[in-house]
Parts: sequence; C-alpha cells; structure tokens
Amino acid sequence: MSMNDLLSDMIARIRNGQKARLAQVTCHFSKLSANVLEVLKNDGYIRDYRVITNGNKKDIQIDLKYHEGEAVIKEIIRESKPGRRVYESISELPKFFNGLGIAIISTSKGVMSDFEARTANVGGEVLCSVF
Repeated sequence: MSMNDLLSDMIARIRNGQKARLAQVTCHFSKLSANVLEVLKNDGYIRDYRVITNGNKKDIQIDLKYHEGEAVIKEIIRESKPGRRVYESISELPKFFNGLGIAIISTSKGVMSDFEARTANVGGEVLCSVF
C-alpha cells in the first residue's frame, strides 16, 4: 500500500509512541520528514534520529525524549494537509501556545522553526505545531 502523506504518518507515530512510553519509533523516510526531525532535534523535542537503509528501502528511527517520566512533546498537530495547504506571510506567522511552542515552516530557504523564519524574514507553508 502506498502512503501519500509521510509527514502525517510520522507525526502520528511520534504521538502514539509517546503515549505508549516507547524509547524509539520507526517511520518511512522522506526528505521533508528528515528536515522536520532536524528542527525538532535542534529545539530539544527529540533526542536524535537515524536513517536506516534496508536494501533499497529507507526508514527513520526516532529516539523520543522524556523529562522526569513525562513526554517532552505535549502536543503535535499537523497544520497543512494535502487537501488544505496553509501558507502564512512573515507578518501572520502563528505563535503556538503564546510563544511557548513552535511552528515548523517550510520556506524557500528550507524547513525551519517559526523563530528562525521571523529572523530570516520569510514566510511559507506551516507544516506542524509542537508544544
């Protein structure tokens, strides 16, 4: 079965893995997923991720992060979906949980957090929000 939205699948696997208190989850590889994971790693929401190659198939293994028994990611929401894309200009970038969370934006300069997008003065597609 082919999967159309690998980013939504990865977000669901992270959410389900943290509810089940798993140390690691595995999902299918895509460049967009790897870029989103790099932003999550840089902002401290996950420990690490690795690309695993099995023959001609690539997977991503994600090490989830917990602090004092609680999941670091309280909420992760997919904003822009294949059926409804959400684009925001630099002046209208959302602040998630009053600035405590981050929004991950796909811009012309790459995938970055909302803070980095404001610093670079670029808008783009709002992929997901994390708190």
